[in-house]
Amino acid sequence: MAGRRRWSTEEILDAAAELLRTSDADSFSVRKLAAALGTDSSSLYRHFRSKTELLRAVADRILLAAMDDYSPEGDWKQRITSLALHVREAFGQQPQLASVWGRYASSGTGSRLVMEEVLQALSASGLPDEDIPARYHRIAVLLAALITSEARVSTVTPEEYEQGMELFRVAVLGADPERFPALSRFAREVRPLGVDRRAAFEEILAAQLAHIEDAVHPD
Repeated sequence: MAGRRRWSTEEILDAAAELLRTSDADSFSVRKLAAALGTDSSSLYRHFRSKTELLRAVADRILLAAMDDYSPEGDWKQRITSLALHVREAFGQQPQLASVWGRYASSGTGSRLVMEEVLQALSASGLPDEDIPARYHRIAVLLAALITSEARVSTVTPEEYEQGMELFRVAVLGADPERFPALSRFAREVRPLGVDRRAAFEEILAAQLAHIEDAVHPD
């Protein structure tokens, strides 16, 4: 009787990524992945010691994809901005995996490539070496928070989005001016979270990079 097929690590990661397109990290399980592959969980544990290790590997492939299409150009700020937008775009194509990255992070080659580029760019900024790790950490936290948050918005259905927009309009435009005077004053200019997120992303990142530049060249 023929034995069960042996799945490669890449095939397992392909199947896991596909499963995560329609589910999230909480509902994902090695058992479900094994069932999708027509095998048992023990065969997958030969490749990955735990669910968390598997999820980190899936997230790392998104970072690898981002780095494949990236080449460092411009000054240190342009390099970090370009890299951040590449990572944002890569997770934007597979938003379900952004929450995996935000929750479990990654320690694979993709992660190391991103870390290397940000650290090199910060070194080129003129920051003293002792300040670079802390500045890197702030940028990493900022990007993970922004990209993960944006991915949550992008996974809602059109019906959910329209319902949310209607609730937003009712809550903001209908706010009691006596209880919420500032909200009433700016109600028509306040935009919901799902609007113009790329511009907001770039502005928030630019503010962080300007803060670093101020530290390098104080007035």
